[in-house]
Amino acid sequence: MKKQIKNQIIKILSFPVLFIFIMFMVKLIEIQYDLSFVKFGIYPQKISGLKGILCSPFIHKDLNHLVNNSYPILILGGLLFYAYKKIAWEIFVWLFFISGFWLWIVGRPLFHIGASGIVYSIASFLFFSGIIRKNTRLAAISLIVIFLYGSMIWGVFPIRELISWEGHLSGFIAGALVAIFYKKHGPKQK
Repeated sequence: MKKQIKNQIIKILSFPVLFIFIMFMVKLIEIQYDLSFVKFGIYPQKISGLKGILCSPFIHKDLNHLVNNSYPILILGGLLFYAYKKIAWEIFVWLFFISGFWLWIVGRPLFHIGASGIVYSIASFLFFSGIIRKNTRLAAISLIVIFLYGSMIWGVFPIRELISWEGHLSGFIAGALVAIFYKKHGPKQK
């Protein structure tokens, strides 16, 4: 029984841990070789800025920025892969690309980096999915998201100049729309 639970936890957390590992490796390479990968971030409305959709979630300003995005990726990613076992990968890919593409469309003309768009998209997806589906287990996850990350809502407003509120807003909207799209998919009410 313990081994089965351990295997489930490993399965649920393996992707979020891998994602975080890649983020840390990128930052360590930047530090070790005194590099900056900011130019690989999303630069809105420029064709060359499209590469940032793939790269920017792995690039962070500093270690504090990196750590602040790592915890939510682990917790929210774990909740996503726990609740939506069979389609979590598919949902994650949609959230990843939609949030990045919308940021490319609506963002200010500067390089946007960090995984917070992904964090906002997963949090939004989990929250709205729990409400839309009327599934008690998913509703409980919605409450957990509100409890842990409810104050994130302020990040979608242009309050702090150096923070990509557009990335947060893009992620938030992407999560809500993907939750609507997947309302008939995923875990069923028992």
